[in-house]
Amino acid sequence: MGNLSTAHSQEHASSAKNNTLTGNEFDLTVSETSVNFTGNVRSATTINGSIPAPTLVWREGETVTIRVTNRLSVSTSIHWHGLILPYQMDGVPGISFPGIAPGETFTYRFKVQQAGTYWYHSHTGFQEMTGMYGSIVIQPKGGEKTTTDQDMVVQLSDWTDENPMSVFAHLKQQSDFYNYNQPTARDFFNDASRYGIGKAVAMRKMWNEMRMSPTDLADVSATTFTYLMNGQTPNGNWTGIFKPGETLRLRFINGSSNTFFDVRIPGLKLTVVSADGQDVEPVSVDEFRFGPGETYDVVVKPIDEAHSIFAQSMDRTGYTRGTLAVRQGLKAEVPTVDKPIWLAMKDMMGKMAQGNDMSGMDHGSMPMDHSAMGHGAKSMDHSQHTMSNNPLAIPSQTVNHARSEYGPSVDARVEMPRTNLDDPGIGLRNNGRRVLTLADLHTLGGSFDPRLPEREVELHLTGNMERYTWSFDGLEFGKSTPVHFRHGERVRVILQNDTMMTHPMHLHGVWSDLENDKGEFMARRHTIPVQPAQRISFLVTADALGRWAWHCHLLFHMDAGMFREVVIS
Repeated sequence: MGNLSTAHSQEHASSAKNNTLTGNEFDLTVSETSVNFTGNVRSATTINGSIPAPTLVWREGETVTIRVTNRLSVSTSIHWHGLILPYQMDGVPGISFPGIAPGETFTYRFKVQQAGTYWYHSHTGFQEMTGMYGSIVIQPKGGEKTTTDQDMVVQLSDWTDENPMSVFAHLKQQSDFYNYNQPTARDFFNDASRYGIGKAVAMRKMWNEMRMSPTDLADVSATTFTYLMNGQTPNGNWTGIFKPGETLRLRFINGSSNTFFDVRIPGLKLTVVSADGQDVEPVSVDEFRFGPGETYDVVVKPIDEAHSIFAQSMDRTGYTRGTLAVRQGLKAEVPTVDKPIWLAMKDMMGKMAQGNDMSGMDHGSMPMDHSAMGHGAKSMDHSQHTMSNNPLAIPSQTVNHARSEYGPSVDARVEMPRTNLDDPGIGLRNNGRRVLTLADLHTLGGSFDPRLPEREVELHLTGNMERYTWSFDGLEFGKSTPVHFRHGERVRVILQNDTMMTHPMHLHGVWSDLENDKGEFMARRHTIPVQPAQRISFLVTADALGRWAWHCHLLFHMDAGMFREVVIS
């Protein structure tokens, strides 16, 4: 738990177990609390006065009642991330309920229909970014498939002393305001020496036309962020205590507002046994990347008295860390942050990234007539598909840009996207470590619903870096209409990323059954990261009536427009 008293030092260790609530009934109070993570006292939004909020331990199949009282001067909310529940309990103001007004108490009540690692957070304004998040552990009715001696929550997050509105305003004025890893003249001469002056000039020209930097991997960096582990700064050194010989389950939760973390424990293999709360076939790795909203359970068996848990930001500007140790006060060596890696050609152009060919991406806004595609989600007709007797057996790979993509909200469109799931992502390729990819994930038991989809919906993740706008199909929230699913239908969703940033996409209320480009089921997810120039697909069983949110879980991307309503009726 984070230090919430200015009279205390951040240099102490703590255990998340000291802040755990169990049972079927809970009382949570939202209020302002003074915090000090950097030497400066700031005001945070907290639940029960702590950062993170208390870990809630539930049991699958039981009904929970959570009374949330708002002691703020503004409205608030709590969203139960990844939980399958009635839409009225989902906690998204303006979509599923009005929000919780100052002084009011709202009662959430629902049956717990799943098990695993999840989390909860505010869905109001930037409250999540100012400390309003916590973890959920749901114990399975039949017991864990993987037994361990101890269970620890490791929740990662980011904190800024700035007002989040000020951070957002900086990005709107200059999208790379927090990016200090800009290309230099020395970089240009190195490229000229390596690739030749012609290609070096062409590469710079291409980046300039896109008004982007090849180092623009994250909107917000450690120039303003302090990265936390269970509410502790790196110097605070959160410590999880174990006994020699024990096997540990570490429940990793990315509860950050805007940060992808790359996580490893030097010297130990990580056996991934769960993704987004769902058991997967165990896979042994050295490292994994996850974005805001994602969760991974890993099993480790410490071999030394102390091991560092190291989580560096994707843009390599900073890190957080903690320690697994046999007693308090021990520390292990902390790795140095990896060197930042530039975006590669395939991050810009997908399959066309070969040699000097830069024609795979359309960087302009050519007035092509796509009127037949309409302005919303695209239901594709695959009656001419020749690769299967059933035209919807495999996902379409024909790129269709909506007419609404040809406008001021879109600065690039990918024409030949990548469809592979075995890419760990920029900065993790060929780094000498075994890194988890989406291709490694296989949910135990397969899909809940074996039906093929009745139709496809294709949506593109779009943006304009100069304007700092983010959208679906070039339409920011407020300009778009809801995506409609028929109750009970099985539908395929294709997401194509036409931007240079990775987006963790979260569809509320229903499971997203990730599939590969052959239409084979991979993993059941609630949050799916879509890499630059990548085209992925997943199947949805629309079994949850109501109004739901669908958005990028990078908080500023969501607020800048990459948000869509889904209606199931």
